[in-house]
Amino acid sequence: MTTVLTYGTFDLFHIGHLRLIERLAGLGDRLVVGVSTDEFNAGKGKKSVVSYDDRAAIVGAIKGVDLVIPERSWDQKRADIVEHGVDLFVMGDDWAGKFDELSDVCEVRYLPRTSGVSSTEIKEMLRTLDPAHIEEMQAALGTLTRLLEHYRDLT
Repeated sequence: MTTVLTYGTFDLFHIGHLRLIERLAGLGDRLVVGVSTDEFNAGKGKKSVVSYDDRAAIVGAIKGVDLVIPERSWDQKRADIVEHGVDLFVMGDDWAGKFDELSDVCEVRYLPRTSGVSSTEIKEMLRTLDPAHIEEMQAALGTLTRLLEHYRDLT
C-alpha cells in the first residue's frame, strides 16, 4: 500500500486544487492532505478567505482524500511522514527543491501546477468587489461546504 502526502492552504477551492488531488490520489492507495491552519497562514503573512474548518471539510469531502490533517508549522512534515507511514511526499513544482531533505524518509516529488488558475489571482479579482458581494460569496461557500459534507456522507 502506497501512502501519499501533500500540504496546501486550499483557499477558494478551484479546479487546480481538484486536479491536484485527483493526480495525487492516482499516485497511491491512500492520500493524506495537510491543510494549513489560519494561525499558520497568519505566521506566513497570509490570510485565507475561507476558514480552516471549512477548507478542511471541503478537502476532506473530495473523492480520493482519505485523511485531512492540520498543517501548523513548517517543521511538522518529517513527523507527519513517519506517523502516517508516507511513501511519497508531493508538492507543486513552485516548491521544487524546497523539501528534498525529506528524501531520506520517503520519495519526494514535485508536480506541475494547473496553469491559468490560482487562489491568489481569484483574490485579486475579488478585491474589486464591494463588501456586500464578498459576504454573499462567503455564504455561498458555506453552503457548498455543507453540500460536500452531505455528499461525502452519502458515499
